[in-house]
Amino acid sequence: MSPFCLIYHLVWRSQSNVESAEKAALRKHSMWSNIAVDILLGNLIGLSLLYHAELVSLWFLNSMEGLNNYLRMGSVWLMGVPAGFKLNTELAAILGTTSLNVIQICSTLWVFVGFFLMNIVRGIATVGMLFGATVIASLMADMIGAATLHISALHSLISCLYASQTQALAALWRLFRGQKLNPLRFRLDSYDYTVEQHVVGSLLFTPLLLLLPTTCVFYIFFTIVNTSIRVTHVLIEVFISIIHETPYVKVLLWLVRPTRFPAGIWFEIVSCEYNGVHPMEKSICDSNGINPDFDNTPRKTENYNRPTALVSFLRISVPSIGQITLPHYKKVFTGVSASLVAESAYGILTGKRISYGPVSHPPTTLPWMHISVKEYWQLCHKSILSHMVD
Repeated sequence: MSPFCLIYHLVWRSQSNVESAEKAALRKHSMWSNIAVDILLGNLIGLSLLYHAELVSLWFLNSMEGLNNYLRMGSVWLMGVPAGFKLNTELAAILGTTSLNVIQICSTLWVFVGFFLMNIVRGIATVGMLFGATVIASLMADMIGAATLHISALHSLISCLYASQTQALAALWRLFRGQKLNPLRFRLDSYDYTVEQHVVGSLLFTPLLLLLPTTCVFYIFFTIVNTSIRVTHVLIEVFISIIHETPYVKVLLWLVRPTRFPAGIWFEIVSCEYNGVHPMEKSICDSNGINPDFDNTPRKTENYNRPTALVSFLRISVPSIGQITLPHYKKVFTGVSASLVAESAYGILTGKRISYGPVSHPPTTLPWMHISVKEYWQLCHKSILSHMVD
């Protein structure tokens, strides 16, 4: 290797090491700043919960009671003639009675939970003061999930009934058309059904089709309620992700030294002379010799193509706070895509179970998190001993 190539390689390597070291330092400081802000918010929210534990527990009980009353009124309304639709009385009575029994059982259980709900709120506040606001948000999400467990169970039951009914109707419709689903090649093949199969299919198709509106109405009602609860979980998850993804160190450095994160560089020309031509006279003509203020007739610029004196300053474009934080906030909604929305819409229409995955991906695993806790402390012990020996 030539000396010039070696010097270029060393310079490039040192620059890359400096850049990597700066990124590693920002990442390390961002991690500690996120932990500090998380604990600070946890103390603020925890103290508020401790001082208002009775009000929070009372509000939560009233909210659950109001939700259960809404479910009762909705179930009773669906058992009648909802929006003028004539439903099957027997099936509506079975589904409505089942829903009312499940709601009543959960309401009775929440009466007993209400006696020690204040202690639960205080425990959540204490844990949040020790471990941060994200722990409070996670525990509140789990608490909401436990309180609305009966809604999830009823929604799963109605979804299973609705999906089975729609799948049976789709299979019977293919029977009438002389087609058969090929699950191996994901296509419809022609098939000759017997007369007995057509007769049995006709006998099954009619009652299933007539019972579909009743099942569909109950499914729509519980899907709306369950989706509203899921939206609350998503909002809590977004709150946790925003705390994790906010670059507090970059924001602080931007406030102290905005030029630390340049968005670009540009030259500001102070003065320029072209072979005795005054700068103001030259400034009205562009590089093509066109005068934009008077006419579009080209002028002869052969005599002053090259400047004799040029004074300029190098300026740095300072980014805004949005340009610094927006790339980090984009990671919050990386789990949301057009395919996910289409899959969710298809799952709602067909009654299939919708996977409510995380909206954002968790933070990348740091290098020292790939080892176990025991190995980590052994490495720390060996490093301390080696330092003492040196």
